[in-house]
Amino acid sequence: MKNIVILISGGGSNMRALVEAARREGWEQRWGARISAVISNRADSAGLAWAREQGLATAVLSHRDFESREAFDAALAQVIDGHQPSWVLLAGFMRILTPGFVARYEGRLINIHPSLLPAFTGLDTHRRAIEAGCAVAGATVHRVTAVLDHGQILGQAVVPIVAGDTPERLAARVLSQEHRLYPSVVARLLAQG
Repeated sequence: MKNIVILISGGGSNMRALVEAARREGWEQRWGARISAVISNRADSAGLAWAREQGLATAVLSHRDFESREAFDAALAQVIDGHQPSWVLLAGFMRILTPGFVARYEGRLINIHPSLLPAFTGLDTHRRAIEAGCAVAGATVHRVTAVLDHGQILGQAVVPIVAGDTPERLAARVLSQEHRLYPSVVARLLAQG
């Protein structure tokens, strides 16, 4: 069985899109893949509550309980490894991961970022794209490396920026594309073995 562990921090809409796609498309029957756990660094994460309602294994590990980023990442890796993951998917997990953590899951650690990488790494991507006068924005699924928002690009979705766009309106349109892009890329990875 190819176990998939998803890491979230907030509402978990991309996690939800992945779970729903896995069920709808029969990932377990087609590729022997299942979402085995959802882990959050925030106990109040709405996405975590939704995952529990779906009968998924969940865990909370607050980064505030650890003295260092390295200590948190080591504890997080122990929780993840308990699910024997083939893939670890970041879906709105708002923590910068240490190089040691990234190396542990090298090639199996995937993220979705709300910009057309390599443009606009980090935060405030929609505001920055509008202020730069870009004609388009979008989302990128990529392999995670020790360098923030870098790594092999696995898929992108392009969203036009229209006159009068606000960061919030653009973010909503990009998010709707993220919900299609991320499951599509993961399904392709699963199909490749």
